[in-house]
Amino acid sequence: MSESLNDFAGRVAIVTGAARGLGRAAIERLHERGACVVINARDQARAQAIADVLGERAFAVAGDITHSGVPEAIVRQTLERFGRVDILVNNAALAMSTRFDALSIDEWRAALEVNLTAPFVFTKAVLPSMKAQQYGRIVNISSTGGRMVSTLGGAHYTASKTGLLGLTRAAAKELGRFGITVNAVCPGMIDTELTREYASSEMLQQLASGFPVPRLGTAREVADVICFAASEAAGYISGAAFDINGGDLMM
Repeated sequence: MSESLNDFAGRVAIVTGAARGLGRAAIERLHERGACVVINARDQARAQAIADVLGERAFAVAGDITHSGVPEAIVRQTLERFGRVDILVNNAALAMSTRFDALSIDEWRAALEVNLTAPFVFTKAVLPSMKAQQYGRIVNISSTGGRMVSTLGGAHYTASKTGLLGLTRAAAKELGRFGITVNAVCPGMIDTELTREYASSEMLQQLASGFPVPRLGTAREVADVICFAASEAAGYISGAAFDINGGDLMM
């Protein structure tokens, strides 16, 4: 893809869970392509460090998006800084590998709060602004696990990411008339810090060797799919799930 693209000039994007991995890659790619970006992470120092590197079109807004009022506050601060919100990337996730027999109700609920409820609340928070401008792109980061079952994550991860696909379709059905599209991106095994926290290099190599494209994906590759879903070029695509998994899942 051309590095000279400036197709997001004038657009404002909020990305949750943007301190590392897919969220950080999405922030960097959107910024490269001209967007003003709002970097959300729980830790202000980490978010601010990224903003400092990117420059004046980057704005760090820390906050735990599962806490009451936080998504609304982030949107309010974004509007105060940039005057609009065009793109929301619901990327923040709680990915834990606890097996079923050891999975507590508290951990189950925590996963659903981060992976499913927070995207719902954040989508509600951006709606007034997007409806007023008759334009919006909402991109929910699900997973191959949400399409079938997670390799590394537990039942709570699979269930919440599957639920996020249902939320994507339902929101797309209702919000299209306001110029708002809602789509999901479903990454497979991507080479990120989070993936390597849950699997050894040997295990990842063994898994990847069985894929039709026999390697792990990169965060940059996922970021480009996110950018497509967030672009004007995808204006007639809504309620879709974009798979990026090296052919591991074909539907």
